Amino acid sequence: MVEEKKAEPEPSLRERKKQATRQRISNVATGLFVARGFDEVTVAEVARVAEVSAMTVFNYFPRKEDLFLDRIPEAVELFTEAVRRRGPDESPLAALRALALRLLGRRHPLGGLDDDFAHFWRIVVDSPALRARAREGVEEVEEALAQALAETAPELPDPHLAAAVTVAAYRAVYVVTARRMLEGERAATLVDGHRVRLEAAFDALEGVFGTGG
Repeated sequence: MVEEKKAEPEPSLRERKKQATRQRISNVATGLFVARGFDEVTVAEVARVAEVSAMTVFNYFPRKEDLFLDRIPEAVELFTEAVRRRGPDESPLAALRALALRLLGRRHPLGGLDDDFAHFWRIVVDSPALRARAREGVEEVEEALAQALAETAPELPDPHLAAAVTVAAYRAVYVVTARRMLEGERAATLVDGHRVRLEAAFDALEGVFGTGG
């Protein structure tokens, strides 16, 4: 059953302060990782520069890798909420397609297109620990999406398969663009091709799973 869309409540002052602290820690960590490399920076150093305790860092980021790959929880929330909060006549794939195009249009980090992302992915490629965590993050999104589909799209015979194929398709489009940026191409020259591949990916998915809401 699809939930009706509701206005998001404004976060409390306490929640806003927590979000600001989390963002400050992440920004400090990212700056250090970019300057010196992921493996050369310790959590204790991040805590010192961010002016918090190491325990506070771990309260927000369970692992060092999460300091850099800090958008995994956001990806889980965006994908699952797109499905759970879609319109009553909107299919899960239509909602996910709209999300993907919206992220692209906003040049959101999870959308895959910004010239700064090349620096980000170069650090990930150079670190086995970050590459492993990135793979785990993809699995977390896939599992959460499967759960959301199982709860809201009973017409799908295999929500886990649908989630796996959808995430794999999105990742494939994202990775092609990331590799081309790592090779030196600019985001402005890639955006149209990225959008075409996204649309083609969702067209193919709808051909397999249908468009019923």
